[in-house]
Amino acid sequence: MRCKPPEGRTWTELRVRTLRETLEIPPYDPIENPRTTLSADEASRRMAICVGSVIRLIREGVLPAKQVLFGAPWEIPIDALDSEAVKIGVQRIKERRPNNHRNFQDRKTLRLPNV
Repeated sequence: MRCKPPEGRTWTELRVRTLRETLEIPPYDPIENPRTTLSADEASRRMAICVGSVIRLIREGVLPAKQVLFGAPWEIPIDALDSEAVKIGVQRIKERRPNNHRNFQDRKTLRLPNV
């Protein structure tokens, strides 16, 4: 985890588990508490666009999203992906792509010999 406590020690799975047990925080149950938001990465995969384009839609106000605090991951409501404005914004992004955009993506892929 990236966040460090004031003492400077990093969070580990063991330290998180111990803190949860000490504070009696129950484990997360996805059935009882279903997710209502997605991260920018998850939204980009669902919409088949890059993360940068998702952030652009957020900054333009097309895709509603929030951050708990500056630098935190974006929280995008799952229902927002089905809105007409978002669909139009995604379509515009896809229309700007060159017809051979897959070829450009392959050039950026690292190919290791004998692997």
